[in-house]
Amino acid sequence: MRALYFTLGLACIALGFIGAFLPVLPTTPFLILAAGCFARSSPRFEAWLLRHPRFGPVLAQWRARGAIPRKAKALALGGVASGFLVFLAAVRPGPVTGALVGLIMLSALAYVLSRPS
Repeated sequence: MRALYFTLGLACIALGFIGAFLPVLPTTPFLILAAGCFARSSPRFEAWLLRHPRFGPVLAQWRARGAIPRKAKALALGGVASGFLVFLAAVRPGPVTGALVGLIMLSALAYVLSRPS
């Protein structure tokens, strides 16, 4: 199981790194998952992630209070809005599919916005 958690942690780090450069892929949720995976598999990698100068403070706030910084919330709002607009333009979904995707995205955004800052 440790190897599986470690592999998942590395995959989440990779996705988080990609998400740092792509506006439609979030970074922080993948890093939260990576920290959880490393907590179960590699204390050394968990400590490295928690001491990271850019991501460590955000992960510490999440662990302590379930908090998401205001800047991250604003970026999430912008990312969801732009992602939905790209989806509408690229896919041209029918009304039901468009509404369903919009509802899913709004639900995720509502969760993010409901967390303490």
